[in-house]
Amino acid sequence: MLIVRNAASGTAVMRSDPAATFAERLPEAVVHELAEEEDLADVVTAAMESDAPPAVLGIYGGDGSVSRMAHLARRHDRPLLAMPGGTFNHFVRALGIADVGIALDALGAGSTASVGVVEATADDDEPVTVLNVVSVGAYPELIGERERRSSLGKWLGGVAATWSALRRTEPLTIVLDGRRARVWSVFVSVGRNDPDRVATMQRQEADASVLDVRIHHARGSRVRALASLAFGKRSAAVLRAVRLFPRDADIERRVVRDLDLRVIPQPGRPSVFVHDGELEERDPAGFRLRCRALPDALQVFAPR
Repeated sequence: MLIVRNAASGTAVMRSDPAATFAERLPEAVVHELAEEEDLADVVTAAMESDAPPAVLGIYGGDGSVSRMAHLARRHDRPLLAMPGGTFNHFVRALGIADVGIALDALGAGSTASVGVVEATADDDEPVTVLNVVSVGAYPELIGERERRSSLGKWLGGVAATWSALRRTEPLTIVLDGRRARVWSVFVSVGRNDPDRVATMQRQEADASVLDVRIHHARGSRVRALASLAFGKRSAAVLRAVRLFPRDADIERRVVRDLDLRVIPQPGRPSVFVHDGELEERDPAGFRLRCRALPDALQVFAPR
């Protein structure tokens, strides 16, 4: 077994070091600490090409790290051992994995779940594996602003990014099914999601055979555009109560198996999208984004 730890994940929360747990419960596993400039794919490829390739690929990190390892597990036809080591851990929480111990109990029992994923392809690039959500518009811009302020720390950087987004965020144009629309954001969730949310970042089901698409049409203010990014039930309820949440008439929902979208940002605005918290920059003139639901595409150790 190969377990990769991403020490950079979850810096916004206090987490105990799992090293002692790995040593006690998985004494023969190879545990690799991912260096700052090290590529996860290189680490896994080297292990798979060794004299003793691992039968299981494990990852301790946040949603971005888990998503990248899931892609490699699919590529090498290996089951995934996913352990929560990030800030939100949306994917593992959807499978009932609240801590490292639960994941290791499932491993010991040989208990796996067959999980659906989405393949997202930007222009003619290789597709990437998505476990939670793909998004264009206000959320990727907010993530980009936060990354540019990373020296302030995650919390202060997030506050500064939100303030900047309140002043600068602009709608973008999408072309879908031959029709153009000005929108604040598009969220493409893996599997069906809470119908009351716009930002469907918290995955709701393991067996995902569809995309749950939320399109926030640009008929309201920047404040509503940012308010739509609330993904917690309590936050959304408070924003609805004070009438800052987007109106229902401004949100279009589609449940489909695949999506073919043309994204055209305004001149001078970022041309970006986000998948599982990972920011991708594209051509300033815009890009094509295709998403396809793949049920039963990944085996993950999880409680029954």
